[in-house]
Amino acid sequence: MSIDAHVRIGHVHLKVADLERAIGFYHGVLGFDVVQRLGDAAAFLSAGGYHHHIGLNTWESLGGSPPAAGTTGLYHTAILYPNRAALADAFKRVVAAGIELDGASDHGVSESLYLRDPDDNGVELYCDRPKDVWPRKADGSLAMYTRPLGLEQLLAE
Repeated sequence: MSIDAHVRIGHVHLKVADLERAIGFYHGVLGFDVVQRLGDAAAFLSAGGYHHHIGLNTWESLGGSPPAAGTTGLYHTAILYPNRAALADAFKRVVAAGIELDGASDHGVSESLYLRDPDDNGVELYCDRPKDVWPRKADGSLAMYTRPLGLEQLLAE
């Protein structure tokens, strides 16, 4: 039995050490709107008027440190941009904020930028290519790959 094709992942809720610092990244750099705050302990951010795409809280993590390497947890949060121009705009914001990339990849089906938020959580900023140009094997199954993404070309978008 398959899951309904219309199911989507709705939001991510992150434990952060410093709420203002996290808001500075997700709102100040990436541009999400702050839609609600719960004092100095939590905030909810969104794009396009949605109730929230990102929840941030310090309920169990105020002043805490990131998980140690080699432990389980969230690998990254992937933020889907509607097109390459919007991804380029996000990349320009990241560059202007002096944030270094962990990587930049062309996956055939998508183009992705990888970075870390102030709490060392992985963040992927990406846009999908149109489904009709996704790379496929002879049997029709996906043939995704990982190749370097041309950052100069993306900035010129």
